[in-house]
Amino acid sequence: MSALIRFFTKILDICKLVPMLPVVVIAAIPLALLGDWRPWGNAMAIPVLGNPGFGQWLVIALVLIIVIDTVRGMIDDLRHGQVGVDVLAVVAILSTVAVAEYWASWAVTLMITSGEAIEEYAQAKAERSLTALMEAAPQTAHVVNLPGVGCGFATDKGDSSDGFRRVGLALAAAAAHHFDTVPVEQVQLGDVLMVLPGETVPVDGELLSGTATLDLSNINGEPVPREVFAGARVMSGAVNGSTALTMRATQVAADSQYQRILELVASAQESRPAVVKTADRLAVPFTVLSLMIAGIAWAMSGVPTRFAQVLVLATPCPLLIAAPVAYIAGTGRLAAAGVLIKAQDVLENLGRVTQVFFDKTGTLTVKQPQVVRVEMLPGAATRLNEDHVLMMAGVVESYSVHILSKGIAKAGVEAMARLRQRFEDGQRLCPEPEASWPGHGREYPVVKNINEDAGKGVSGEVNGHAVRVGRLSFAAAGEDGFLAVGEAAPLSPRSGQLPLRGGAQQKDDLRTRFGLLQPDEMASYVSVDGRLIARIVLRDVPRANAKAVLAKLHELGVTELAMLTGDKRASANIIASEVGIDEVHAELFPEDKVAAVRAATGAGKTVTMMVGDGVNDAPVLAVADIGVAMTDGTSTAASESAQVVIMNDNIAAVPRAIAIARRTKRVMLQAVIAGLVLATIGMIAAAFNLIPVVVGAFLQEAIDVVSILWALTALIDRD
Repeated sequence: MSALIRFFTKILDICKLVPMLPVVVIAAIPLALLGDWRPWGNAMAIPVLGNPGFGQWLVIALVLIIVIDTVRGMIDDLRHGQVGVDVLAVVAILSTVAVAEYWASWAVTLMITSGEAIEEYAQAKAERSLTALMEAAPQTAHVVNLPGVGCGFATDKGDSSDGFRRVGLALAAAAAHHFDTVPVEQVQLGDVLMVLPGETVPVDGELLSGTATLDLSNINGEPVPREVFAGARVMSGAVNGSTALTMRATQVAADSQYQRILELVASAQESRPAVVKTADRLAVPFTVLSLMIAGIAWAMSGVPTRFAQVLVLATPCPLLIAAPVAYIAGTGRLAAAGVLIKAQDVLENLGRVTQVFFDKTGTLTVKQPQVVRVEMLPGAATRLNEDHVLMMAGVVESYSVHILSKGIAKAGVEAMARLRQRFEDGQRLCPEPEASWPGHGREYPVVKNINEDAGKGVSGEVNGHAVRVGRLSFAAAGEDGFLAVGEAAPLSPRSGQLPLRGGAQQKDDLRTRFGLLQPDEMASYVSVDGRLIARIVLRDVPRANAKAVLAKLHELGVTELAMLTGDKRASANIIASEVGIDEVHAELFPEDKVAAVRAATGAGKTVTMMVGDGVNDAPVLAVADIGVAMTDGTSTAASESAQVVIMNDNIAAVPRAIAIARRTKRVMLQAVIAGLVLATIGMIAAAFNLIPVVVGAFLQEAIDVVSILWALTALIDRD
């Protein structure tokens, strides 16, 4: 019973999409029962048509309505530079009326309206992934209304203790419902917002809560919820987990990243790809061919009905439906894979890409340098190990904005987890009393007096211990003056302390004791309680799947893979060799990247693609044949300049997008060619009077259905 209800529900939905369809279907009843009924006698007899009956006049009325609507569509298409085969539909349906083949006229009207219904249903099915984005758009927001919490929150960032107090107040507001629910358009910059469990984040902002779990599947297709921490950017459209979170709005609704996604979707839906336009142009010779076959059949037979017999098999033709349906299906598959395109024209070029340029940092590598090892200073008198160093340095660096800070902070969190696990496993050995160290009886570190010296490093107290992280000269400098800034010296063999005086040569000697860094490595030095004890080594780490992705691109026929980077050549060459890059262009300014891509773009039949992620990549993304921006929702300049936006920050989406584009084009051509061939065979058979008019009309309907179903196979994931 439920299956029957679902069936009739779908039928009702289709009728809502095309209201004329049920009207045409019902018109068959008076045509069959009252076709020859003429209560008016001969009063309505007119030339050409004769004296149609009541049911026949209903069919004529339907024909006029559909012809008028079709002609309006043709005029609108011509205004937009589009040519189709609608003229065949008009001529065919009028010719059937002219020869008094009213059942054929009804069949053609049914064919046109049902074809439109099938197209609308197919497009709705293909657009499901895009529609999901639209439906997830947030409509309201909860603005905290407690005193001292709101727009003014953003002005007091310097007082960390007060900041924690306000976050606590905001959390309390959730429990007491101290917030105002307003339309998302009314959210202002700096507003403190509550997002309740299961709700959608309304605008872009900064997380104030300690942690939050966000479902990003509606945005980038990422199946596993992502855990984020205080200070992280949260993007509108993400769905909150099981705990209420607080955030500060950093963008209004109109400027939030989710609104940009919706604009991309709307742009893709409204555009017509180049191949569809090509298919439209094919309609012109096909129309001429159809009219020639129909005219010749009429002339040779001397029977006007033969003209209508041929044309009903040429109408409306798969070119009207199959091509756009295939490309809508391809667009839907791309969206499901976390890839949005600004125009469907991009699908044509995607399948023809021959050369791909990649940015290095953040594209081929992870977005921030990652910790690869901790080197303890030989001879340093300390009971700390690598995990303790990482934990303390990570805590301090979590307050910094330096390029290396996030990598160290991440490593610090991992080290803290290892220390906690060590404690849980019964390992009680530690350099200080158990209550002094996180992981050894303490859940989290106590941090005080954080201070960042721009360009040098950051310092603070962690559980009462003075910690300095940064350049060698900064880390080795103490408040007691044991080492002057810019100087360093070897540790004393007896005490392990740095001497009071030293020089540049001693500083170099100290670096040598750590060992030489590789060309692609960088280091931050760590001192604890006035002792230089270690350095943390970081490097640009290739994405885990970068090598496999580039190999896949070669398999797809991409002939050349190149890197464009402003980094030093030695570092660039190391990454290139690890991931399989064919050509390296290093030490480039943005204008140099533009010049390199332009040179390749103008070379013969080469179709270039540029893949980047940062603001500095925006110019080169704009000049490439296809610009691809990789983003997690935080990089807007690159996404605005690109034609393709990868929302899940996954480089594997690049070869997948190419594969989807190629399959989409292949399926589209197959559907169109199959429909044209079948229609041509049918027209020739009709010219020899092998297919009656009414049978031909229904046969064309079957051809259209076959073409549409074939086009919809572009939705099937076979890549």
